[in-house]
Amino acid sequence: MGRRLSLARVPAVATTMVVMLSLGSSLCVSAVARAGAGTTGAVAEQQRHPVVLIPGAGGNQLEARLTEDYKPSSLVCRVWPLVRGRGGWFRLWFDPSVLVAPLTRCFAERMTLSYDADADDYRDAPGVETRVNDFGSTSTLRYLDPNLKLLTGYMNTLASTLEEKAGYEEGRDLFGAPYDFRYGLAGPGHPSQVGSAYLQRLRLLVESACAANGGRPAILMAHSLGGLFALQLLARSPPPWRAAHVQRLVTLSTPWGGSVQEMLTFASGNTLGVPFVDASLIRDEQRTAESNLWLLPTPKVFGNTTLVVSRSHNRSYSAKNMTQFLRDIGFEVGVEPYRARIRPLVEALPEPGVPLTCLVGTGVDTVESLVYGDGGFDEDPEEVVYGDGDGTVNLASLVGPIKAWSDSPAQVVEVVELPKVSHSGMLNDKSALEQIIRIVDSINFNATSYHESS
Repeated sequence: MGRRLSLARVPAVATTMVVMLSLGSSLCVSAVARAGAGTTGAVAEQQRHPVVLIPGAGGNQLEARLTEDYKPSSLVCRVWPLVRGRGGWFRLWFDPSVLVAPLTRCFAERMTLSYDADADDYRDAPGVETRVNDFGSTSTLRYLDPNLKLLTGYMNTLASTLEEKAGYEEGRDLFGAPYDFRYGLAGPGHPSQVGSAYLQRLRLLVESACAANGGRPAILMAHSLGGLFALQLLARSPPPWRAAHVQRLVTLSTPWGGSVQEMLTFASGNTLGVPFVDASLIRDEQRTAESNLWLLPTPKVFGNTTLVVSRSHNRSYSAKNMTQFLRDIGFEVGVEPYRARIRPLVEALPEPGVPLTCLVGTGVDTVESLVYGDGGFDEDPEEVVYGDGDGTVNLASLVGPIKAWSDSPAQVVEVVELPKVSHSGMLNDKSALEQIIRIVDSINFNATSYHESS
């Protein structure tokens, strides 16, 4: 049974009853303070907790430049893009040129990572340098392409809602923490230079956000993969730091135990809904992403359940024989990094050590198992079985791992299930945004009430 979120010391304003599913089968009801129109910005302006937005995989812009060591696969890749910025930098993700087949190949070879076995770490492709711009700002995670805002909006609706409904202001108490989402983290004893550097930058951003807002601890609001990074930041920080700097972790569609859809990505490629893109052209690149290994289904959540069947290999695969799956799809180079770096990381899922609110979408068809025919993994699966989840992450992964945390006396957990809200819809759906504002309001009003009564 999950523990109900404590929302003590709310100010005397009108309340509404919010029904929330606990981790068990019963319902828990919590009275949550709601402000009238325009109240939040006025009442809580001096007591607002800063919010740091952490995007998911593919959730912010990524730039690249090519050096003399770059060996293009074609003349097109040598000259594209024709126009580049100062220092030769150009937007690698997202750029609409990925939709054009010859340029899709250029995109894939530039996004590819390589695992350096001697260094036990991941690197950019030779001749490719990448960077993330505007760290601390929400600019690169609002839109993936600022020239195609209508088509590439990501966190803009969420950020704008926080500004308009809760009184937040960019650069004052609203911040963004973009990162190179191809990289991940590793278990104890293994280096992860890029991922670890990101955690350090995130830590410093949280500290500066707190300092700029009267020492009030921050609300970490993370979507999808961003929730895993946020959890690792908290797990790798001492309790006094967590208590002083993080008021609450709010996760949106976080795949605590991975996703079966990732096995589709590794096996035959996944265009992630981008039209006109040939999955086979990007499959090899997707396999090299360290973060994709991190997002494979974990034994802790999926156990011995059959997730993939291959008729050509006469074999079935569960989360417990993932290394065999990687070998059989032809990704032998991924076996050792998964075994040594990723498996220890996902087997230990430490509790956050700060109050946690998880928003999860339910009732959306989500890949539950795949059957590949005699053509093997180079062809699309012959059969796809769907189950419950948010369309990307299985329900078992969204809520299952939290059960252990909810049983801990020291860990406050709230789970908000949102029927028919998809993985990406969590950032735009009206019901999801209302819940997010409800959560932020309750935290800020609680801070105001405490200040007034002190």
